Amino acid sequence: MEPDWFPAIATLVSNPGADESAGALADLVGLAVSHEGTCLIAFHRERTPEVLHHTLEPAGAAHYLDRYLAGPYLLDPLFELSRQPIKPGFCRYRDATPDRFRASEYYRQYCEQTHLRDEVDYLVDVSGGTTVVLVVGRRTRRFSQVEVQRLRDLTDTVHAAIRNVWTHHSRRRDGQDAARETHLRFTHCFDNFGADVLTERERQITQLLLRGHSSKSVARELAIAPGTVMVHKRNVFAKLGITSQYELFSRFIDELTKL
Repeated sequence: MEPDWFPAIATLVSNPGADESAGALADLVGLAVSHEGTCLIAFHRERTPEVLHHTLEPAGAAHYLDRYLAGPYLLDPLFELSRQPIKPGFCRYRDATPDRFRASEYYRQYCEQTHLRDEVDYLVDVSGGTTVVLVVGRRTRRFSQVEVQRLRDLTDTVHAAIRNVWTHHSRRRDGQDAARETHLRFTHCFDNFGADVLTERERQITQLLLRGHSSKSVARELAIAPGTVMVHKRNVFAKLGITSQYELFSRFIDELTKL
């Protein structure tokens, strides 16, 4: 451990408020590896995500956070991972994504425009319905194996700091009812997208396609033949009057913006 780590660790263990703890945590990670931004975000089962702290520049925050929280977070593999009963405490974002994620419109419209080359994530359950994630991103180059291991070695410290931040933050109750209502509207939109013309199976396939799964991956998820997926996909496109994944994504975003 380097000597310049000690002030950040001292701040963490001194049990300061949420903002101070989150800032000290970002400082500690920055001493372990160079990066281009951190974001501490709480994923709730019944509310929209909350950004607890971030070190992004204003333009990056407007794109990655404001647009993201307006509904597209529903398509984020990290959001999906946070909802799993068993999840890793530390992972590399690219290892948690569906097989065709980088070809998905969500990736092109949101992830690609952040110019991130690599991302690692710390996940910790802080309550029965909330998982807090620390995102560490890099735009210039990928993290080396040595750097990933350095970050992995910090997992216990980062988890303890995240729990401390959440303990302080969770005492603030304002805005929770509104966040719950917003999330319910978003999830209802996602779950019922195309319900006026699509069958239940077609909606299931549509949801997986929106999240970046290939036809083969959809087949595995639903335990059906890839050929059957292709038939359903053609039917979905025909019923919605579209011809591409881009149009499918755009149609879903249009529905979100109407809420």
